[in-house]
Amino acid sequence: MSDLLVSALSHSTIPYSRPGTPSSHGPKQIGFVGLGAMGYLMAQNLANQHSSQNNFPPVLVWNRSIEKAEKLLAALGKDKIRIAKDLAQVALECDVIITNLADDAVVKSVYEKFAEALRVIRLSVLGNIPHIFRVLGELDALISSIPHGHLITCPVFGAPAVAAKGQLLIVMSGEYRSKKEVAYLLVPGIGKKVVDLGGNLEKAPTFKLIGNSMILGTLEVLAEAYVLAEKSGIDAENVHNLVQDILPAPGLTTSNSRLSSTIAYSDKMAHDKFDGSVGFAIDGGIKDASHIRRLTAQVNSPMPAIDVAHQHLLTARAIHHSKKHEGKTAFETLDWSGIIAGTRVAAGLDGLDSRKHDSVVRED
Repeated sequence: MSDLLVSALSHSTIPYSRPGTPSSHGPKQIGFVGLGAMGYLMAQNLANQHSSQNNFPPVLVWNRSIEKAEKLLAALGKDKIRIAKDLAQVALECDVIITNLADDAVVKSVYEKFAEALRVIRLSVLGNIPHIFRVLGELDALISSIPHGHLITCPVFGAPAVAAKGQLLIVMSGEYRSKKEVAYLLVPGIGKKVVDLGGNLEKAPTFKLIGNSMILGTLEVLAEAYVLAEKSGIDAENVHNLVQDILPAPGLTTSNSRLSSTIAYSDKMAHDKFDGSVGFAIDGGIKDASHIRRLTAQVNSPMPAIDVAHQHLLTARAIHHSKKHEGKTAFETLDWSGIIAGTRVAAGLDGLDSRKHDSVVRED
């Protein structure tokens, strides 16, 4: 493949020219903090992409529970993964640090430990931080106080199945040079494309919320349609077939790249596939909905569909918690497609088990 073609392909997926000679010579030491459902897969792909075979040092990983780090080390080997003894080691040894953390409190705690450990940081600190508006200013101040330190907000679109394939959509905002350096570390490997939202750190997480509002709104409409069909005497399989016929839009969150996210969620609702351990947990959906509603209030831009979706998510979670307390649930974590439980209950149906509904009466 010619250099010209390679350059053209790169520019179609990364909106920056390839960086020149970096300020620190040699391949960069990458650190990765947070090995949850998404983080584990991203760290795995990053280590495979930037390994000793192409002269990169092993990715230095840290996780609150060491078992996940040890699992990753066992899977990839010492030439691709090292386990940090603490966050200070990550901060002191790494040129680029990628974080994938659960909530505001954890994010703030981790970055405070980075700041305590650092005297000089050689390139940038990259945060995969989708919704941390309340602490974003504090984090920026912490990192900016470190010589040559830069914070990038870098949320991603895609579920674990997409992350496993290295096909996430990456959104970046922050200091331009750092974004350029980091983008070429993440694509290919973690993601398929980078979207640049400029220098304001809030823009990337805001864009993430806008995208999530589309997905959550689609879930709410699907749930309402399924319940309306059932109450009207039309079975779920017919509704699912209709979704496949009229809504084959490109997907972000399906385990099968040939199916759209809409069809994947439709399948879950049609067949009560609400296991959140292989999807997106409802707690995350409620957190997203809360952040979206807060944003709509701040900018005076109502989204009534999200208000209703938030209520139905809360109802679904309450039903699931009650079932868990009684020992009657089939799964430990509820997927956010379980939002349909809120709609079902409002229509007088069982929330999470469609087998308990009255059989559909078909007319000749």
